[in-house]
Amino acid sequence: MYNLTGRNIVLGVTGSIAAYKAADLASKLTQAECSVDVIMTPEAAKFIAPLTFSSVTGRPAYASMWDAASAVTEAHVALSRRADLLVIAPATATTLARFAAGSAEDLVSLTALATRAPILICPAMDPNMFEHPAVQANVETLKARGVYFVGPDEGRLASGQMGVGRLSEVETVMGAIRFVLGRGGDLAAKKIVVTAGGTREQIDPVRYVGNYSSGKMGFAVAAAARDRGADSVLITAPTELADPYAVDVIRVKSAMEMRDAVAEQCARADALVMTAAVADYQPAEAIGEKIKREGRDSLTISLVRTPDILKDLSADEGLIKVGFAAESNDLLENARKKLKSKGVDLIVANDITAEGSGFGADTNQVTLLDKSGAEEELPLIGKYEVASRILDRVVSLIETRQR
Repeated sequence: MYNLTGRNIVLGVTGSIAAYKAADLASKLTQAECSVDVIMTPEAAKFIAPLTFSSVTGRPAYASMWDAASAVTEAHVALSRRADLLVIAPATATTLARFAAGSAEDLVSLTALATRAPILICPAMDPNMFEHPAVQANVETLKARGVYFVGPDEGRLASGQMGVGRLSEVETVMGAIRFVLGRGGDLAAKKIVVTAGGTREQIDPVRYVGNYSSGKMGFAVAAAARDRGADSVLITAPTELADPYAVDVIRVKSAMEMRDAVAEQCARADALVMTAAVADYQPAEAIGEKIKREGRDSLTISLVRTPDILKDLSADEGLIKVGFAAESNDLLENARKKLKSKGVDLIVANDITAEGSGFGADTNQVTLLDKSGAEEELPLIGKYEVASRILDRVVSLIETRQR
């Protein structure tokens, strides 16, 4: 996955019951083709064995800085030098105190002092402990030094207590890792606005005109933009998807609400990627009360056109506009028409009837068409990879426009 493949991640695990989640994190990072080196405190090894991490990463796990048989001489120095990122998950109150004080009492704190890579800390502890002024002071001290934090989250802890102290979910931590690694990417200091999902045009309080869009393509584009350093803004119609980490999410329902949000956000943006399936029509008048079926053999609803967000949006200030053409027939012909009629720089055409490319799928097969007449057909690939290929073109368009 973009900005993870080939990266060297050092994962520090400390003495918390949440250490079992670190094994899942190590596994997912390895599946994303990272090189993952796990270092542990002696307390962490009481909760989960080093062998577990060696098994999922295919690399040695280090639990002691006094291991004379270690495959890496002075492991903390070697690992700290090659690390692209040091992640501490879970991080206990003791770990935060050691980091803040500059103490080096174990392999994890020793490596944190030796590395010049960015550090991401994922705290996990009792809520009362996390709220203690001493712990909060340590957190603020570390943030002031440029250390990144994700969590803790609110929820039920192993003690049965509810509160803020739960280790963030692995997917959230993965998002935070991508965010930190992407800070110097090729979209750094650029604002990318992305739309997603299918709008809902109200008929009455319980019914609407809508479509089958899942929002997955737009969420993938927003996450991929974040991973390249962009200020990523996601304007989304209702979906069942969780908000991507470090993406500014604006939730709307109707085409009119999406139009207003897009206009506001694009006033200061570098590019708009319009993946949303905006309804073409809306009821001429929304009914204030639920329509009853009693006494009705049929129901007629008058529909009127919704605004054409892409076509109506001005690009006078250099905004790059990318549109989508989701078609069920005459794919390229319809896409070429939209490329011209909507005044966009790039159209992404996909056949929604093709296997693996329909609504709700995790993959997509698209053709990229630009104003020069060039057409690039992509194979069936994951939506995140499709998003990365689209953003490759956006980067090129931005660079060309700035010359």
